[in-house]
Amino acid sequence: MEFFLINLLNGLSYGFLLFMLTAGLSLIFSLLGVLNFAHASFYMLGAYLGYTFTGLWGFWWGLFFAPVITGLLGALLERFALRRLHARGQLAELLFTFGLAYVMLEIVQLIWGKLALPYQIPQALQGSLFLIYSSPFSVYRGFIALLALLVLGLLYLLIRRTNVGLVIQAAWTAPTMVEALGHNVPSIFMWVFGFGCGLAGLAGVVGGNLLVTEPSMAAHVGSIIFVVIVLGGIGSLQGAFWASMLIAISQTFAITSELSLQDLLALFMPIQYQASNQCVLSIPISHMAPMLPFVILLLMLVVRPRGLFGQQSGLNSHA
Repeated sequence: MEFFLINLLNGLSYGFLLFMLTAGLSLIFSLLGVLNFAHASFYMLGAYLGYTFTGLWGFWWGLFFAPVITGLLGALLERFALRRLHARGQLAELLFTFGLAYVMLEIVQLIWGKLALPYQIPQALQGSLFLIYSSPFSVYRGFIALLALLVLGLLYLLIRRTNVGLVIQAAWTAPTMVEALGHNVPSIFMWVFGFGCGLAGLAGVVGGNLLVTEPSMAAHVGSIIFVVIVLGGIGSLQGAFWASMLIAISQTFAITSELSLQDLLALFMPIQYQASNQCVLSIPISHMAPMLPFVILLLMLVVRPRGLFGQQSGLNSHA
């Protein structure tokens, strides 16, 4: 029970971090139709800016300034680069963001170097929040969960309960009508893109010291982001949340498991295996944890190609 509960809580906290990271991309695609391949790079930039501002003024100022600067950078990129590519279709946008990810990586390495940074959890958020039997659950993981829930609540209120959210949704589905009502649709798209990049930067600030802050951090989470987006349903904020939880919890349990494939199969099919199979079946499940999200994705594509909460009509409209 101790093993189950502590891994469940750790998985949930990692899932909340994944949601903060993927929520921005889901928002951008659902409202703008832009599949931003550089989204993980904004997560990386947020971590590096968070480290810099934390060293200058403290963690709380870094938590404020890093997402703001990341969001403003994203808004400027949409205004002066992506906006010119909208008329050329999604392929041009995809290629631009794909190249942008490599440019941002090189810039980060030029400024901060190629080695991992000593980005530490702030002193006020260190320690144990509570004990589960003898296993501590850290204050910082609880803080990440609280911050992600706050982001989720604010996004829901913004999109579903405010006039601003209604205008943003209408700008994607009926831009001509929105412009006729006096709203500046290109500016709406610019600020939505910047807001999504800012969410990625926020995830980088709180995730950089929990995991690691290094130039390869964007590559490590980049593929997981798109697994979550496709698994939950492209453009679905609700799907991004539940897919984040599914991926995070399953990976957490897999990494900490001491069972092998043979042990797992024996629980369901208590039969004897041939000696030739022992080398394969003796592989620990923890060694297979990195490939687990992609296995889940493949199964989902076979069973339900549009994802958990994706709408068939929405996918057809974006295709």
